[in-house]
Amino acid sequence: MTALSSWALRVAVVTETYPPEINGVANTMRQLVSGLARRGHRITLIRPRQHVEQQGAGEDVPAEQVLVPGLPLPGYRGLRLGLPVYWRLRRQWGRGRPDVVYIATQGPLGRAALRAARAGDIPVLTGFHTQFHQYSRFYGLGVLMHPIIRSLRRFHNRSDGTLVPTAALGRRLRDHGFSNVQVFGRGVDTRLFSPSRRSAGLRAHWGCGEKSVAVLYVGRIAAEKNIDLALKGFAAISARRPDARLVVVGDGPERARLCNQHPDYIFTGPKVGVELAAHYASADLFLFPSLTETFGNVVPEAMASGLAVVAFDDAAAHEHIRPWHNGLVVAAADERAFIDAAVAAAGDRGRLVAWGAAARTAAEALSWERVIGGLEQRLLEVIHRHRNPGERHESVAAASK
Repeated sequence: MTALSSWALRVAVVTETYPPEINGVANTMRQLVSGLARRGHRITLIRPRQHVEQQGAGEDVPAEQVLVPGLPLPGYRGLRLGLPVYWRLRRQWGRGRPDVVYIATQGPLGRAALRAARAGDIPVLTGFHTQFHQYSRFYGLGVLMHPIIRSLRRFHNRSDGTLVPTAALGRRLRDHGFSNVQVFGRGVDTRLFSPSRRSAGLRAHWGCGEKSVAVLYVGRIAAEKNIDLALKGFAAISARRPDARLVVVGDGPERARLCNQHPDYIFTGPKVGVELAAHYASADLFLFPSLTETFGNVVPEAMASGLAVVAFDDAAAHEHIRPWHNGLVVAAADERAFIDAAVAAAGDRGRLVAWGAAARTAAEALSWERVIGGLEQRLLEVIHRHRNPGERHESVAAASK
């Protein structure tokens, strides 16, 4: 391993979403690509061509890019599924073989990339970034949950390893028969997301005085995010504190309906960068009711911004929230407990300030540089195992189950 660690690796990163698209996977992929590039590795980013590029407005990327055709993803405006360009990848990797492939998504492009890597005997890691099997129950398709998890298991078990954001998710996937699961954690940009970005002008725009409580939700406005529970939690808060305000940042299929039903709430649409950071820092309490997260990047972003968080005891909240110290967590799916926790958190402004300061302190330990260093080690290990087949896990046997 020592000899390998001095190499500049050639890493192919395959993802069906990347900034300027706005979602947790896209943000993680940006950190992964830029972090590995800073460490001297040569990155090729393979992804669908985005609509913004047709308008000449892409983002600078520290990697060679291979853009493939894509199709719109139903229900996700602005996102595209990459087409299964198997033979294009075989030809490309035949001309310039990467040392390792990392596949972040399980759409047609990701599946073609896994086949191409296997056919070319290239080490390959997959990432478990989205719990699509959990989404099915929010759209009346719960009967599909088990077939989806079987399909995901077959996909991931054909790789040399599956990276997950938390140890708890890793245990659940192992219980479902996933093999060689390892943790690739998440960090947060504490320079961008900071209490220093708090804006009195933005709070005034929301109708918040100095002692008012601004309650924030950031994320996709969709059924699978359980956003109606955030609104119920805020309704209970406002019954006790009429001066409270709810700010909803994001977009999604439920936005129009909720805007019509709640004209007194503030729906800002999607925000990114410094503007997003100012919205976080200008609030006082973050409500996160989702039950379908693999991680939930918004939780450490809110913490880094100095916000107390109320969430279910899962994913990022389970990892980083210490109850009655920097927020509150409740048992998964206990809606009454979530609402009561929201009311309790908002009831004491002085305590909210103290929890927010503690949240910021906890977030300062979540360095992306440390996380990318761990990923680098996972890549080196999978290359080493691939060169020494006796040390490889029985992933091929597991894939046939």
